[in-house]
Amino acid sequence: MQAAVAGFALGFSLILAIGAQNAFVLRQGIRREHVFAICLTCAVSDALLIAAGVAGFGALAEAVPGLETAMRYGGAAFLIWYGARNFLAAWRGGEVMEASRGTGSLRKALLTCLALTWLNPHVYLDTVVLLGSVSAQYEDRLSFAIGAVSSSFFFFFSLGYGARVLDPIFRNPQSWRVLDVIVGLTMWAIAAKLIVG
Repeated sequence: MQAAVAGFALGFSLILAIGAQNAFVLRQGIRREHVFAICLTCAVSDALLIAAGVAGFGALAEAVPGLETAMRYGGAAFLIWYGARNFLAAWRGGEVMEASRGTGSLRKALLTCLALTWLNPHVYLDTVVLLGSVSAQYEDRLSFAIGAVSSSFFFFFSLGYGARVLDPIFRNPQSWRVLDVIVGLTMWAIAAKLIVG
């Protein structure tokens, strides 16, 4: 039980910071577009990475020379592109919360979600390396992993569906512009951090 609580607490604290993935889930939740599919994709991706870390694959980055660098620059390039898209949306403006929901493509939303998850080197550092190494301190590593995976499911579904509380605010087109600028700045800040190292 202690290992499961520790896994939940550590997993939740790592995922809590607003990053590219969380900003995307928040945006989809506010728009009410494919929320279940997006939340499930994020949580299952985390579960796979956590399982890999706890199973001892955290040494992969050390074993493959250049893997970390390639992931870092590839992730930064994607985040720069995605941030630019948000700045363009903010500049164009005109978006407002409408009664009709779910007009975006599920395929496009899932591909963006997967890219924001799997092209982000910090995801590997947090889930595979950090959670994997901390789990080694516990005799019951399975309970630790279950706790960490549970925190991902709890967090993403809370974020995705909890975003509806912001619905009245995002009926104003200016709110969307502000959100797009914040998301764009977040993406570019993370990209800069990746490039600098």
